[in-house]
Amino acid sequence: MACSPLRALRALDPIGALRALDPIGALRALRNDWKRFVLILALGQILSLCITSTSVLSNKLAERQTVTTPNFQSFLVYALLLIVYMPLTLVRLGPRKVWLNIKKRYYWYIFMALVDVEGNFFVIKAFSYTSLLSCMLLDTWTLPCVMVLAYFLMHTRYKWTHILSVLICLGGMGLLIKGDMDAGKNYLATDAARGDIFMLIGATCYALSNTTEEFIVRHRPQYETVAWLGFFGTLINGVQMGIIEHDRLKQMTWTKEIVGFTIGFDLVMFVLYSIAPFLFRLSSATFYNLSILTSDFYGLIFAKYMFHNPITPIYAGAFVMIVVGLLVYYIIPQVAPVRMARVYGFRTPIPGDLAPNQGAEVATAPIASHDDDNRSVAGSGLFDPDSKTRVQDVSTLA
Repeated sequence: MACSPLRALRALDPIGALRALDPIGALRALRNDWKRFVLILALGQILSLCITSTSVLSNKLAERQTVTTPNFQSFLVYALLLIVYMPLTLVRLGPRKVWLNIKKRYYWYIFMALVDVEGNFFVIKAFSYTSLLSCMLLDTWTLPCVMVLAYFLMHTRYKWTHILSVLICLGGMGLLIKGDMDAGKNYLATDAARGDIFMLIGATCYALSNTTEEFIVRHRPQYETVAWLGFFGTLINGVQMGIIEHDRLKQMTWTKEIVGFTIGFDLVMFVLYSIAPFLFRLSSATFYNLSILTSDFYGLIFAKYMFHNPITPIYAGAFVMIVVGLLVYYIIPQVAPVRMARVYGFRTPIPGDLAPNQGAEVATAPIASHDDDNRSVAGSGLFDPDSKTRVQDVSTLA
């Protein structure tokens, strides 16, 4: 008896089929999967709060410092990531697995750290030249860049609901910008062209960093990815700091307030860099960038209690729009196939690699027979024909 494609899909993956082909069924599936949505929503908003906190602390530092040292602030963050996560990586994976990975894929980690460091640098510089309105508008350039990069690097396939959700979130961002402009929070640009170019470069660097990090954490443990980000970030940022800010650091006056705000900034950034890879694994870099659009709303809450600024209804409406956009994005999830782009360095698995989109470590072994090969492919869904190895899913999480 013939079976319809929809019925066959439901037999294999009922929730996936409902979400992919049946929007009404997607709502029912969401009701059964609401805990996961609440988790990734909460993680996204924690990260958004972290971004708000770093902005507030940076402003406090700028008010009290005679010179600005953005590279020095970032240097301490990367150094803290290195100190905490590199020993954890060596203990959890062992020196051999860590060495095999970095020997084969070191350029991926260097690239991730480089674009992350330069993204921070150019965005901070942009605020010094262009207007707040331009910065807020151009910062959203990260979103389409992430979606395009994810399409090619992770073979992510978007549906019309994802485009709709992005438009809803950007609509909420537009309301936040309008609220800021109505409140007179904009400031004049000193060099608009240079500032706008810096902001576009910074937003593009952020997109490259987020997408590269998501790609890596779908292959390797999160703590290892952050450890190497800290290692190479410390080196790259340290060299840049020595070239640009060595004279400024000599002029610094270290008061208790400056030390306290600097420590607070570094700790918040440490939390952000620690949690972000989990959200990349559970959802995606696109969902992350949609989530942090609410950071301006949290900034208003800080302003209300610190500076007694009023919160108008337009801000509350903007927050609701962004959350609704996140819900629409999650109802019918993007299709992320098990086999992602076969890029150089990740074409063949090595010890310590994870099953893509699952978070379980995979082990490689020679193919014993044709029957064993069929069983391994059926059991794990992973097989690399070029490496001539069988990839089996291990039940323990890395």
